[in-house]
Amino acid sequence: MEQDIQKSLDLISRGAVDIIDMGELEKKLRKAVDKNRPLRIKAGFDPTAPDLHLGHTVLIQKMKHFQQLGHQVIFLIGDFTGLIGDPTGKSETRPPLTPEQVQQNAATYKEQIFKILDEAMTEIAFNSVWMNDMKSIDMIRLCAKHTVARMLERDDFKKRFHAQKPIAIHEFLYPLIQGYDSVALKADVELGGTDQTFNLLVGRHMQKEYGQTPQTVITMPLLEGLDGVNKMSKSLGNYVGITDDPGSMFGKLMSVSDDLMFRYYELLSSLEMDDIARLKEEMQSGAVHPRDVKVKLAMELVERFHGKEAAKKAKEGFDAQFRRGEVPDDIPEFRPGADMDRNALFLPRVLKEAGLVKSASEARRLIKQGAVTVDGEKVSSDELAVGSSGCVIKVGKRRFLRIT
Repeated sequence: MEQDIQKSLDLISRGAVDIIDMGELEKKLRKAVDKNRPLRIKAGFDPTAPDLHLGHTVLIQKMKHFQQLGHQVIFLIGDFTGLIGDPTGKSETRPPLTPEQVQQNAATYKEQIFKILDEAMTEIAFNSVWMNDMKSIDMIRLCAKHTVARMLERDDFKKRFHAQKPIAIHEFLYPLIQGYDSVALKADVELGGTDQTFNLLVGRHMQKEYGQTPQTVITMPLLEGLDGVNKMSKSLGNYVGITDDPGSMFGKLMSVSDDLMFRYYELLSSLEMDDIARLKEEMQSGAVHPRDVKVKLAMELVERFHGKEAAKKAKEGFDAQFRRGEVPDDIPEFRPGADMDRNALFLPRVLKEAGLVKSASEARRLIKQGAVTVDGEKVSSDELAVGSSGCVIKVGKRRFLRIT
């Protein structure tokens, strides 16, 4: 049994930043074995966007680890708290979502998470179920269980308070409700990102207030995006969406740096840590090329979300495009409008209207940097003469456009 408990702790600890506390967790694991009662593992997700990206799946992968150990995971969709808007990590109040946005986004979450989690061992919960039944007097009693002084210990609140930036009273409700969610669900463990530490600890406090055993808190790191600097975010454009098409997902993962690749392995891959360490040693010794190690990771993740055949085709497409210099078959097409002179097309406008860049100024910058080619030749002019030909424009490494 000792060996089994240690193996469980090793798997649970993989990639984690903090476990509060390890002694409590070990006792809970032993009790779960002795009484044949799976632990209840909670992780909350606000439906703030319709699609999940790999950064979100760091927590989901940790939930999967608990499932592998036989425990029950609770994927909590914060449809009630999403109406408040959690300001975590923000310097100002986050605009709340409308009820319609919450429901639409929540529906897509439910479709996506079972690409990782075992549906039979997953409980989907919505915190509106108990919060909509809470009366005014119940909310007042909930608020009485915490202090303003403790709230101002939260980093983003503290910074805004000292900077004399507004903090709306309803924002104090967010961590209280997240904490009460743990009471309602009788959570044994709650998972969250490092930016959620304060809220997770409020959950421990609330469970004590309501006479429950406080949950163990496990925080996971915020996954760096493709730039290797900022956390993965759609707004920063450094993300890999789990609904990205297989070719795009494969190509994005192949662009990850060699150093960041092993962080992705640790937090996202299903490979054992010993196998990952062996891959790293082989790469550093020169026995294996970094590209092959990266291909292995890309294949695993594309297969997870799209299937084995899709992963195989994505690799073939990547090899054709980047190793043999071929142009992919399914590139977007652009037909110049009647107001456009085909013999003197303004290239920045073409790239912007086709969606390859966000602005004409970005297009001009890329042209100046030599990142734009037409039929394989770098262009330095803003004007492009295409006549009646179907020339192919390439922006950077992965963006293509055919003029028709």
